[in-house]
Amino acid sequence: MTKAQLSIRHLLGIKEMSSSDINIIFQTADEFKDVINRPIKKVPSLRDVTIANLFFENSTRTRISFELAEKRLSADVVNFSASSSSVKKGETLLDTVMNILSMKVDMIVMRHPSPGAHHFLARKVDATIINAGDGTHEHPTQALLDAFSIRENFSTFKGLNVAIIGDIKHSRVALSNLFCLKKLGANVRLCGPSTLIPKHIEELGADVSFNVQETLEWADVANVLRIQLERQQSGYFPSLREYQMHFGISMSMLDKLREVPLIMHPGPMNRGLEISSSVADSDYSIILDQVENGVAVRMAVLYLLAGQRA
Repeated sequence: MTKAQLSIRHLLGIKEMSSSDINIIFQTADEFKDVINRPIKKVPSLRDVTIANLFFENSTRTRISFELAEKRLSADVVNFSASSSSVKKGETLLDTVMNILSMKVDMIVMRHPSPGAHHFLARKVDATIINAGDGTHEHPTQALLDAFSIRENFSTFKGLNVAIIGDIKHSRVALSNLFCLKKLGANVRLCGPSTLIPKHIEELGADVSFNVQETLEWADVANVLRIQLERQQSGYFPSLREYQMHFGISMSMLDKLREVPLIMHPGPMNRGLEISSSVADSDYSIILDQVENGVAVRMAVLYLLAGQRA
């Protein structure tokens, strides 16, 4: 497999990447998608690399996806969970990581509740750092797999209308998707209750709408986000039922459209709240394709960043 050179040493966020970096990852992911659909799904590409997965927040899809990607590449994998670690005893992030690195770990995949934790760590340690989500800041591999999934369905991003609908304020997925899609040439519209749209977000190049039906009519792609009740410190809308009535994506909404957009969701879904089961399971949905593509894209990221250490 040919290995093009990325301009980055760590994957801290989409903001630091170039459009060339993104396209190199996509081209490499194309090759790895072929690999994971073969009878023998493993390659020896990272046979001598040790990767630690450090998750200071709960995760199912991202953690399993990274672990599968690492094992498909034949890396040695160490899993760390904050709930059963010395972090509970008061150990600092840096001390935790330095102890793990002393065991000769080459790469760290980390999810952390504090925005900027990965940037802090990258300045302090020699290992390659991959951001698997930092608070409400960024989730770069999710944005990459989302864009990769869109790319499989459209010939170009130029002029493509992509709507991101839901809890924009608390979503790291929304910010990374916005950065990624704008770098690739797409038009991005953010839609949700006014209380869940950050102030001045238009300065990052997005349109803003509070009308879901109108936004769906405009969109070629609709990426529906989860309502993150666990991150909300106060009531941002009167009730879940009212949110579902005005902003939940239902089949009756899609039936009114001249052309139905591609439906996406980064998961986990609150079925019956931000998206109905009939929409999530419909032919318009590529939600399970996103999950499959996540493994291929994360394989590409790990492989390319490991090459930067050589």
